[in-house]
Amino acid sequence: MHYQKLNSFPKNFLWGASISAYQAEGGTNEDEKLASIIDKYIHPEGVASFEVASDFYHNYKEDIKLFAELGLKAFRFSIAWTRIMTFDNKKVNEKGIDFYHNIIDECIKYGIEPIVTMYHFDLPYYLEEKGGWLNRQTIDYFLEYAQVLFQEYGGKINYWLTINEQNTMILHPGAIGLPVSGNLPTKKELFQMNHHVLLAQAKVFKIYHELSATGNIGPAINLTAMYQATAAPEDAIAAHNWETLRGWSFLDVAVRGSYNYLFEKYLQDRELYPTIEKNDFKTLAAGKPDFIAINYYSTATIAASKNDGTDESARAGDQQIMLGEEGVYRAAENPYVDKTPYGWVVDASGLRLTLRKLYDRYELPILITENGYGAPDKMDSNGEIHDIERIDYLRKHIRAIQEALTDGVQVLGYLPWSAIDVVSTHQGFNKRYGFIYVDRTDTDLKELARVKKDSFYWYKKVISQNGLDEKSR
Repeated sequence: MHYQKLNSFPKNFLWGASISAYQAEGGTNEDEKLASIIDKYIHPEGVASFEVASDFYHNYKEDIKLFAELGLKAFRFSIAWTRIMTFDNKKVNEKGIDFYHNIIDECIKYGIEPIVTMYHFDLPYYLEEKGGWLNRQTIDYFLEYAQVLFQEYGGKINYWLTINEQNTMILHPGAIGLPVSGNLPTKKELFQMNHHVLLAQAKVFKIYHELSATGNIGPAINLTAMYQATAAPEDAIAAHNWETLRGWSFLDVAVRGSYNYLFEKYLQDRELYPTIEKNDFKTLAAGKPDFIAINYYSTATIAASKNDGTDESARAGDQQIMLGEEGVYRAAENPYVDKTPYGWVVDASGLRLTLRKLYDRYELPILITENGYGAPDKMDSNGEIHDIERIDYLRKHIRAIQEALTDGVQVLGYLPWSAIDVVSTHQGFNKRYGFIYVDRTDTDLKELARVKKDSFYWYKKVISQNGLDEKSR
């Protein structure tokens, strides 16, 4: 739909940027931090480890000052569970508690809204050794951790994100590394884990609202619209299959408190249905989110399953993530979209479509907590980084958000990935997303100097004028 005039961005729109603890902080062995699964899992050979990462742990004041110069209205970061709780959740680690108080206070000092992700893939390793999310007791551990966060930071935080990309953890478990055994959980185990995570999330929603907190809490899911490859009805069914099983099935439980009908049928048909205990569905129905956060990077194009053993294929540029599922769908190419240097589809209009579908389904405010362009940025002989492709990517996606706002979608803010360069889980520092360059490689830490990219200055202007100028649209 073409409009005569696009709506302006709201005056309180949260222009921001994001990072995660394990990809940015470093300091993995400092101040009594415990090991997480990220620290212990096997990652691609030659990729930078997370021991130093971007060294945000020691440079957070300098970095947040740069965020203020950038003009950020909001900064999304995750809290590492392993910095907060000691072994077996027996007590809190005061050094970790203080660290995140310092980050939050530094943000507030500059007028930046701190937005906290409670869990971003980094389960404490001692819990992994007890069975991880497959062990129902992990729910109780997570609730204890959540209550500490609410007690410590509840008066300062207005936006809480519970679980980052639960669907990625379940559908693509190899995306965050491989267990030392080299064996990933079975699909049945994964959907049992999924049920436990959903219960934990619902209980956290309920606890938060019982505190009569003035802030907001919601899930953070990786979401994208699916296109059918052709006008064939079978392709349309396959696209609906995957859009439902990959996205709506997770959000329906989080928002509506019940399993999606197609998801239930899929689990039952393939003998993947989890063990459900008495009152589980009452628990799921009792916890409600205030908003939905989404991480959007690209769309996917779907063709009908051939069900002949060839439906599954590796994603371009990422052998850890398999696309397609036998008997459900197969991945297809889309001639109408561009791609990043790493083979990821670039589709700004897909963001508008995703936002519309999401808002139409749940009618809850939406916060975009990740969106970005991964590229092998290089510093030139003048010490500058000219990331023109990233600027073009961001411009098109911001335009798409403005179109969605004009459609009537309630979008709270835009927090691209990432505020500074962080360790890409699969490509290390060869693949960068930040507005701020971190001068290091996978093998050479150098000085870890911070350098503003061209996108830094461009995004600063966008924020200062609360949107794109006429020329940029």
